[in-house]
Amino acid sequence: MSGQIQTTLLVTLMLLFTGCGSLVHHQVQKGDTLYSISWRYGQDVRELAAWNKIDAPYVIHQGQMLRIAPPLNQSNPALLQPRSKQQSRAVPVIQSKSSSVTQSKPQPQRQTSTPGKAKYEPLTWSWPATGKLLRTFSAKKIDGNGVDISGPAGSPVRAAANGRVVYSGNGLTHYGNLLIIKHNESYLSAYAHNDKLLVKEGESVNKGQKVAAMGATGSDRVMLHFEIRFNGKPVDPLRYLPKR
Repeated sequence: MSGQIQTTLLVTLMLLFTGCGSLVHHQVQKGDTLYSISWRYGQDVRELAAWNKIDAPYVIHQGQMLRIAPPLNQSNPALLQPRSKQQSRAVPVIQSKSSSVTQSKPQPQRQTSTPGKAKYEPLTWSWPATGKLLRTFSAKKIDGNGVDISGPAGSPVRAAANGRVVYSGNGLTHYGNLLIIKHNESYLSAYAHNDKLLVKEGESVNKGQKVAAMGATGSDRVMLHFEIRFNGKPVDPLRYLPKR
């Protein structure tokens, strides 16, 4: 196939995937939040809000159609800090669990509410569960966005850092009973396959606080699936968690 034909096909595919249609839209279902939708499609929640002209605190309604991919040739003004080309590049094929990953480790930060000037403090992490590490992060696998930790049914699942619960439910396929915690403007963490969720959306949580009981919902065995995302993209949790 000639280079010209390949280029033409690529442009055609990009137009199809970034235009209007079901491939770039999501209809809001009962229980959805903008955070859970952004998590499902591997997008930064601020970008998703900007594409749909939604202001904080990101209220959405059942039946609403949301764009989940950037409009053609549109920049991403919602981000508060620059991102690499690899991070901000639109991915034509929308997957339920993104395999994209930042290659360099960003510095964990927590924004403090100081009027007039934003200040940052280090964001420290702790293990969300005790138990054997069953699977590690892999950028090459669709289901390798985090780590899997074993444990007995009902054992504690703990918040890995201070934050606020932005999703508590079971609406994301393959995650079972899921918690998503927002730690600052860039970092989110997720806790999947729980038997019971012990905190609700909007609650503030402290590092080490028990937030769920380990289970096997959406899984073939009892375990915790744990992810960290930076600006919507999965990163390797082992680069943030303390060494055991």
